[in-house]
Amino acid sequence: MSSPSSNKVRARAPRLASALLIALALGAMIVPAQAETITVTIEKLVFSPADIKAKVGDTIEWVNKDVLAHTATVKGGWDVMIPAKKSASLVLKKAGAVEYYCRFHPNMKGNITVSP
Repeated sequence: MSSPSSNKVRARAPRLASALLIALALGAMIVPAQAETITVTIEKLVFSPADIKAKVGDTIEWVNKDVLAHTATVKGGWDVMIPAKKSASLVLKKAGAVEYYCRFHPNMKGNITVSP
């Protein structure tokens, strides 16, 4: 013979299973934002594009087509060495606007606006 409390548990089980399936289905529809890779080409001593909009978690990849080494340097911040005919990258860690330049060629400048 079943006790009244075990009957209540059996009666709740289908409702609980249904609620769980609905929660899983809704969770599957929520797609987290994908981080992107944004490419900046360096050619003839110019960063192109010079102005970038990105999000925290995105990767900036600098592709150096010049025969000279360059950097992407932020005063008081990061410093990325980009060898001649190579590429280098950086994952953006915090929101804000940054201006960067090449330490070897200070006339080379770029801007990145990073949103959360």
